[in-house]
Formats: sequence, structure tokens, C-alpha cells
Amino acid sequence: MWPYHPDLLARPVPRYTSYPTAVEFTPSVADAQLGAALDGVAHGQPVSLYVHIPFCQEICWYCGCNTGRSNKSQRLSAYLDALHAEIRTLAARLGRRPKVQRIAFGGGSPNAISPVDFARLVDELMVAFGCSAPVLSVELDPRGFDADWAMTLGVAGAKRASLGVQTFDPAIQAGIGRVQPRALIASTVDRLRANGCRSINFDLMYGLPGQDRAILMETLDEAVAMRPDRVALFGYAHVPHMLPRQKRIDATNLPDQAERFAMAALGHDRLVAAGYVPVGFDHFALPYDDLAQAQTAGTLRRNFQGFTEDGSDVLIGIGASAISQFPQMIVQNDKNSGRYRMRATAGRLTGERGVLRDADDQQRGAIIEGLLCGRAVDVGAYLQGEAMLDGLAPFLERGLARLDQGLLSISDDGRPYGRAIAVLFDRHRGVSPQRFSSAI
Repeated sequence: MWPYHPDLLARPVPRYTSYPTAVEFTPSVADAQLGAALDGVAHGQPVSLYVHIPFCQEICWYCGCNTGRSNKSQRLSAYLDALHAEIRTLAARLGRRPKVQRIAFGGGSPNAISPVDFARLVDELMVAFGCSAPVLSVELDPRGFDADWAMTLGVAGAKRASLGVQTFDPAIQAGIGRVQPRALIASTVDRLRANGCRSINFDLMYGLPGQDRAILMETLDEAVAMRPDRVALFGYAHVPHMLPRQKRIDATNLPDQAERFAMAALGHDRLVAAGYVPVGFDHFALPYDDLAQAQTAGTLRRNFQGFTEDGSDVLIGIGASAISQFPQMIVQNDKNSGRYRMRATAGRLTGERGVLRDADDQQRGAIIEGLLCGRAVDVGAYLQGEAMLDGLAPFLERGLARLDQGLLSISDDGRPYGRAIAVLFDRHRGVSPQRFSSAI
């Protein structure tokens, strides 16, 4: 069991899927800066693509994604037309310079569109960017997954899939608006395996209303029995002031912080005992999986999709609200689907807000990423002031982190405190009033 120090978890902190975080995005960094960054992509440079499908057949009450119901065929069709137009605009700007190594589809739920429409998107991407056998991954909602979808993914060559499982407990499923029987999850896994998917991830959650350790353990046991290659175990963040749909969730029986901590520790211990390698704080992978191997090799990265073995420094987001990341800047496409469609179908870039990353931001970002990915990082340049040493002191004194000749690392006991340590190197947090989720 990890040592519990509530005073060190009291400060809400970002998840650091980027640095600077989205809170620092402003309209001063938009499509002009995105265009300049695209023009700077070199011949043969590895690039990853992320395609955003902001639709779901059903909207889960806990969800923080930019998504809407897929119950209006005209709206879906118009969005897909805009997506194809943006792909052509980006490809014309980039030419065949980059080497597209990975394409990830997320949402929402990519399987909220039809298998035929998905196949057309894959074909458009392959032709437009001159792709040669990229790694193809897809986020899936089991409630809308059938044999046609499984066959389509197999033909497209998708080798990775992530399933939103969250919990196997029927009462808690009803309490968060995501009812999906165990048999449905099992059949989805079977269909994916039969069609060549070699890495399946389960997204699970702790800290849900009415959930206790016994209920969480039952979900973990069910998950382990299905043997997904990866598991992401996230803490539910109840922020109805930011996500109005969460007001439908009964917050009177949410676990407190001490119970949330115990659940996270329980999840870690159960998955490690089942043979999974802990990746960062909240991801786990079987030893042969690329994610576990990246953790072991010290090459693990972190981006908007969480922990990843993707080594590309350029990620290009396609679709409404999708985020593109370059070493020198981050820019997000217009979140409003109507404005996004107008700009994309007019042949324009759709970047709407973002942030430039100067040399200090890039160095701080590397430190934060390295710490969260379990590496020792050189922080010597930031140890001159007393404030930094004072901030690190409680973590060092309790054995949660180690500092040796300027090299800072997080211990195994310090895993749940990773973001609380990383935030010390965030130069923006002293100014921003934005609230974040609990560190655990």
C-alpha cells in the first residue's frame, strides 16, 4: 500500500497531457501560427495524426469530452465532409514531406459513425498523406460495436483499440449513464481479437458514486479475466461547474479523498499482481506490449492521448477541438462544430487558440514529462531559489522523490504524488485561477 499524505494531495493539479496546459491557450496563437509550423515540418520527419470524431450514440454523464449525440444524420454527414476537406487542406500544405507513422481516432466515439464512413476516412488519410502501414488505433464504445465494425477495422489494419469500460457493476453503470453488460464487453474483445487487433486497452475508473474497494476489486477481477493488453485506471473528477452533464450524477455518495487513494493503490497492487507493468501512475500494460517496453527502456512519452510509446515530436490534430503539438507551439482547432465546418470546407486551416512554447517552456515541459514517465531528470537549473527547494522538501523528506546532484526522480512510493511534484516546475500555476482535478 502506498503511504498516504493528504497534505501533499490537497492542491488540485493538471493532468499534464501537455505543457503549457490548455488553460494557457489564447486566440493569439491560431491558424497563422499553425500554418507556419506545418511549413516547418521537414522531409522524412516522423509525424502522428489524431482524428477527432465528436459524436456518441449515447452521452455518458461523467464524460468531459467534446462530444454530442449522433442522432442527426445531416449533422454527421456535414461534419464528415468538413473532416475530409481538412485532410485535403493539410495534405496539400504538407505535401509528402513528413512520414506519417501513426493515426489515432478518438472522440467521442469513432464508432458513432458508420463502418463505411470510417473506411472512407482511412482511405482518404492513406492516399492524402502517402501513408505506408502506419500504426492505426481507435477508441471504441462497446455499445455501438458489431461484427461489421470489427470486420472494417480488420480490413483497415487497425492493430490497437481502446474500450470505454469504466466499471462492470450494473448499479454504478446506471448511476453514471453507461449501461453495458459484461457479455457485451467480452464479445467486443473477441471480435477485435478475431480481426487482428493485437493491443486492446480497457479504460477503468475509481472514485465513482457508490463505489467502494470491494466493488472496484470485482471490476478489476473481471478485467484481468479478459486479459486486455493495457489498462488505464483513472480517478473520476466530479466538476459539474465545468461539465453540466455531471449534474445528473448523485454526488452525495462519492468516495472521499482517503478512499480514492486506497482505491488507486488497490488497483495498482491488483494489476501488478496479475502481471501488468505499471506505466506512469495510472496506466498498466502486459510486459510484451509496446507501452510496457517503452516504460522499461526509458522512452515513454506523454501527450494528449495520455502515456504513449509514440516518439514523434509532431502531432497533427484533425477535426473540431483536435489539438496539434509541435516543439515550439500547441494549437487547438475551433471547438464549435459549426464554425469548424465553415472554415474546413472553405479550405482554411482551423486553428483557433493555442500557446507558443519558448525555450524555458520546452525545458520545463521535458522535466514534467520525464518525471511523470518515471525518468530521472536534470533540474539543477531550477534549484537556485529557496521556493523550489521548499516545495520539494516534503516529498524528499518522506521518500517520495530523490534528488542526487541535480537529478530528480520519483520513487515507487511517490507514484501517486507525481503530478503534485511536477506542478512545482509549472511557471504558470501561480497566476492562473483555473481549477483542476484532484491529484489522486
